[in-house]
Amino acid sequence: MWRRRTGGARRAPEAAQEVTQPEPAEPVQPAEPPALTIDALGRKCPIPIIMLAERINQVATGGVVAVLADDPAAFTDVPAWCRLKSHEHVGSYELPQGGWSIHVRRNY
Repeated sequence: MWRRRTGGARRAPEAAQEVTQPEPAEPVQPAEPPALTIDALGRKCPIPIIMLAERINQVATGGVVAVLADDPAAFTDVPAWCRLKSHEHVGSYELPQGGWSIHVRRNY
């Protein structure tokens, strides 16, 4: 027969602590400016990835490319492409008008 275990002492309702909401964080800004910006706003995947693959060789090794995209698939697909192609996904930053600036560092 199975019995539920009691997990230690229970807190009395008056001992509950007040939970406060954290302050809204300021948008995170990229550490370094991109050497190249690819505007793929309004385009559906896989177009942002195709544009990135065609143009990443235009920057020097170690340079950063920013892909501007508003398709939710690009938010996950560009970092996945980076892992597949051995480039570094530096970060994804929200744009004020909607969408993201997805930064990729060229590794080779």
